[in-house]
Amino acid sequence: MMTLSSEIIGVQTLKAGERVGYGGRYTARDEQRIGIVATAGYADGYPRHAPTGTPVLVDGVRTMTVGTVSMDMLAVDLTPCPQAGIGTPVELWGKEIKIDDVAAAAGTVGYELMCALALRVPVVTV
Repeated sequence: MMTLSSEIIGVQTLKAGERVGYGGRYTARDEQRIGIVATAGYADGYPRHAPTGTPVLVDGVRTMTVGTVSMDMLAVDLTPCPQAGIGTPVELWGKEIKIDDVAAAAGTVGYELMCALALRVPVVTV
């Protein structure tokens, strides 16, 4: 099994109406905490077309991406994870978040995501 994981490197609280992501494509409806996840952008192999709502796991709690995937990072909704902060682990796909679910959200297949991982993404063989 392949796992793509990272961690939160920043936390922001959006006010209702504030936007996040390229082009401000995501707008917070209410006050909302978001986490910025490093080494999780399209330059790393995470699918650029993954929409808001793509599943992720933050500290064992299922939540979702918000906004457009950036080159080097992405944003996640921390509403269901009030304990999350800088350094909190994030599973982008693996044991709990199936790669095929991420791929389907992005309109592709899991094999493409596996092949797209960049050399700069650290690999740990278990």
